[in-house]
Amino acid sequence: MRNSTYLKMGLNMLVHSKLRSWLTIIGIVIGIGSVVGIVSLGDAMQANIQSRLAEMDLTKITISPGYTTASSNMRGPPGMGGGTSTDAELTDDDLDALQGLEGVQYIAGEISGSEEVKYAGETATLSITGVDPQVWKYMTTLETQSGRLLEPSDKYVAVIGSDIAGETYDQDIGVNQVITINNKSVRVVGVLEEKGEGDDSKIYMPIDGAVDLIEDAEDDVFDTITVKARSEDLVDGLMEDIEDKLMISRHIIQEDDRDFSVTASKSMAESVTEMTGTMTLFLGAIAGVSLLVGSVGIANTMFTSVLEKTKEIGTMKAIGAKNRDILMIFLFNSAMVGLVGGILGVMLGWVVSYGLQSMMGDMTSGGGVSTSLMIEGLALAIIIGVVSGVVPAYRASKLKPVDALRYE
Repeated sequence: MRNSTYLKMGLNMLVHSKLRSWLTIIGIVIGIGSVVGIVSLGDAMQANIQSRLAEMDLTKITISPGYTTASSNMRGPPGMGGGTSTDAELTDDDLDALQGLEGVQYIAGEISGSEEVKYAGETATLSITGVDPQVWKYMTTLETQSGRLLEPSDKYVAVIGSDIAGETYDQDIGVNQVITINNKSVRVVGVLEEKGEGDDSKIYMPIDGAVDLIEDAEDDVFDTITVKARSEDLVDGLMEDIEDKLMISRHIIQEDDRDFSVTASKSMAESVTEMTGTMTLFLGAIAGVSLLVGSVGIANTMFTSVLEKTKEIGTMKAIGAKNRDILMIFLFNSAMVGLVGGILGVMLGWVVSYGLQSMMGDMTSGGGVSTSLMIEGLALAIIIGVVSGVVPAYRASKLKPVDALRYE
């Protein structure tokens, strides 16, 4: 027989067992739809993370006062559980101790706090960060939409986030406008580009001026110290060097007495990427269970078809059909069950993915389902259909004509 004949007879079997076939197809639809939807969502989350990582400075290392055993194990931000030491300060002595480390391109201390900021008769409590203007513009990835970044000669000037400039007050704040912090006039020299993150609601000032305006701030005492490595490849080694150097300079012998934490953007980015991939794999595995159920359904349907068509198989063999012909007819039938289920499953997966991405908003890239994923989902459905139908088809092909014709 020709392949077109196999196809026609397989399709005829599918059409004439409507209810049973469609119940089987529904299992494949749910399985493929779940897998495609979840994998697509995972891909969108990964793409969103990668785009955000592309904007991050992965050479940045941050030193914070306080230490947790959890952060030592996962190199995450301090305060994430475990035994904690927070009664500590970072000072100029720590800054000086790290200056000569190989691999350090820039290093600077920062302070931060929240203060009432007045503008045009209105008052708002805003976050203020004091940075070293001599190196800040080389260490930050922030860019201005108007004005400039801080310069070494600046003191009582500020660069403000886009939200502060356009939303916090009734009147917009532009470059060269004056805001008041603790009764001190501060001139705005730049407005940052919108990032959709916390930086949009921050005020950046030279650290000398910020110390005077932030309550409880002290000279030569920092909330964090930021180090920029010369290259991304040096980050891991430089983190170890920083930890060793600070342990010595702060006269810390036991790990339990450690009172500082060292974190890196690179390590946190890798952790987030790995976590997202693991979550996608886990959810995909759960969705794959429904595919297994669907494949069992196809096998069951094929076995039933073989029983129902035993006499027809005997008749076909009696008039000259070979074992291969019977095998191919049933395989084409099971492949078509997988194909129909795959097409509908991909459509369902697209709807699921679109709905989930819409719900999650900024957490995904909003790219929908890729063409390659649709093709892979369709191919998977066909493969499941063929594999599930192999055993029933083989059994059908091995039936003896006399026994098949006698079957009741």
